[in-house]
Parts: sequence; structure tokens; C-alpha cells
Amino acid sequence: MPELPEVETICRAMAPVLEGRRVAGVFTGRYGLRTPFPCGLARKLAGRRILACRRRAKYILLELDDGAQLALHLGMSGRILIVAGPHYKRQKHDHLVLTLEGGDRIVLNDPRRFGMVFFVTDGGDSGPSRALTKMGPEPLESEFHAEGLLRSLAGRKTAVKNVLLDQKIVAGLGNIYVCEALFYAGIDPRRAAGSLTADEAKQLVKSIRKVLRAALKAGGSTLRDYRKADGGSGLFQHEFSVYGRAGARCPGCDCAIKKTGGIRKIPQGGRSTFYCPVRQE
Repeated sequence: MPELPEVETICRAMAPVLEGRRVAGVFTGRYGLRTPFPCGLARKLAGRRILACRRRAKYILLELDDGAQLALHLGMSGRILIVAGPHYKRQKHDHLVLTLEGGDRIVLNDPRRFGMVFFVTDGGDSGPSRALTKMGPEPLESEFHAEGLLRSLAGRKTAVKNVLLDQKIVAGLGNIYVCEALFYAGIDPRRAAGSLTADEAKQLVKSIRKVLRAALKAGGSTLRDYRKADGGSGLFQHEFSVYGRAGARCPGCDCAIKKTGGIRKIPQGGRSTFYCPVRQE
């Protein structure tokens, strides 16, 4: 699933194409995605000017000139494609196509149909809208800090790795970047979240930001389905310290790898966790 760096990379590519332009036409696939398309989606979007394109957690939010917000979630395999010019032949698995004035198109293609498209309501009366209103702080914003994180972790016996994946604790993090951040912070992913000290929380906040900024600079990580809006791959997968590297040496490793076994892979909460048993004691 695309995480914060991937979704942010896509938003940054979409913004200059979308912002200030009106929606001239809307195509929606027959069956919707994980959830049905909103009733009257094409009618509600037609003629609307898109004022802004921004990210919240792992969601793309399009702010419209009537005060509404259209949210896009890419699910497991969703891709956004920006098509310049008026000529485009729809592809298999194209489920939403926004045609802009001038003919450019924004295409949401999703082979596995785990994505979502919905309007964000002020009252948060739909399931997806409620999820957005209950999101935790954005990790690259000032609202995310060590003191707040420590309060959120206090008393929790659940493994810190699993707690950091809770979008109510911090928004936008996923399995890849939590593994990498815990490595940089030198924290064992199996530790009880409530056992972290103030100094460890500070280091963890710094590490989360370090990893996310590096991933953004590289255009995100492409492991299987993710592509940037121009169709290219992200490059951060070439910079992983631990994720997907079971049995290998971690960066700067000087331990006896025959004894330690190198980077370890363990199951946690239905996901694979990668960590260094020496540097993350």
C-alpha cells in the first residue's frame, strides 16, 4: 500500500495540473472500488473548479470550489496517471477518469480495486470521513513532537512497531517506514510502546522525519505496484537499511554476522517486521 512518501509524491505531481482548473467530464467504472462510488459523483464534479490538491495521511484530497472535498485512497494497487492532451484510450482497470478543461486527464487505475473514492463530509458521518477526522498528527508537521508521542504511547503494552502503524497515533506511516525509523532510532520493534523514555521518543521523532524526507527525495518506494504519476518508479527501495533485507548486513554493521544472522524478519500484527538484533536492542 502506498504510504506517506508515495502519496505525497503523487500529490505534488497532480497539484500543478489540477489546481485552478475545472472538471469538464467524469468517467466512472461500473462497479466502484472497495466501496461504491458516491451517488451522483459525475454530476457533482462536472463544472467544479479544483482549488487545491493536498495529502492527509495516505489520502489525496481535492478541494472543490463549492466547499466539498473529494478523497482518493489508492488501496493496495491503485495508481494515478496524468495524461496530457485530449487523446487517451481508456485502459483495463481505469475506474475513475477526470477530464479537465483543455483535455488533460487524471486517471485512477486499480487492478485489485482496494482503493476508495468518497466525498469528505463536515459531520464525518460516513465511515471514511470518520477515519479522516480521527487521524493523528502529520509526522512532518510541527504538531508531531516527542512530548505528544510519549503521551500517546504511555501505558501501552502493545509492541511499539504495531502502535506506530495506528493512524490515530501518527498519520501516514506504514510498514516500510516504521521498520526503517525504528532502525535509525535503535529501538527494538518488539518493545512495549509504553516503555519508551523521553529521550527515545525524541530520537524516534527525528528518525521518522529523517526516513520520510529521504523517501520523498527519492520519489517513494516501488516494490510492486506503486508508480509515480509520470509512470516512473520510486527509488527509495535502493536505500532501505533493514526492510526486505533479512539475513543481510545493516548499514555500518561490524558485528559477527555468522552469529547474529544479520537482519531478522519476524511476523508482527499480520505484517513482516525487519530489524537488526544488535543495533536495536
